[in-house]
Amino acid sequence: MATEDSNTQSPPSPPLQQQQLPIFPQYPEMIMAAVEALNDPNGSSKTAIAKHMEAVHPDLPAAHSTLLAHHLHKMKQSGQLVMVKNNYMKPDPNAPPKRGRGRPPKPKEPLPPGAVISPPRPRGRPPKPRDPLAPPALPKKSSGGTGKPRGRPPKKMKTDQVPAPTTGSTRGRGRPPKVKPAVAPVGC
Repeated sequence: MATEDSNTQSPPSPPLQQQQLPIFPQYPEMIMAAVEALNDPNGSSKTAIAKHMEAVHPDLPAAHSTLLAHHLHKMKQSGQLVMVKNNYMKPDPNAPPKRGRGRPPKPKEPLPPGAVISPPRPRGRPPKPRDPLAPPALPKKSSGGTGKPRGRPPKKMKTDQVPAPTTGSTRGRGRPPKVKPAVAPVGC
């Protein structure tokens, strides 16, 4: 009977590649087609572009709004679309290129032939001019392990110091320990 059951089984389902998947153009192409079809002089909003794409391609994926936002942002950054007052439009070919932030650089003048370029000025404040009548300054000695070290010296422990009794005049660091009074035995 096992052989009959194996012969009567339905054929295996085709792999995912052979199944009917919705075929639609890439998102940048669909976005450009929607902007051209809407042809609004003030530009097309994101919702208008999305509605047009859904009307033309009813089988869009579930993450359509996320994909649309991603591709609109990418196309805006690359210069394929221009955003004006939250509306997207194709860039004007006659418009001047958009200037970046900050002060524009100074125009560089061409150097005449044979001119020598001097190195740029060093950073920081220039040194004071030296007095020609003053005696020459002695060169500074390098402190290569000789002399006094830099910084505060470490605190040295006294080796001959013995812990002082609690009644002594010298005390150590911190709060002194609490002294318990001696208790006399009761009933003796």
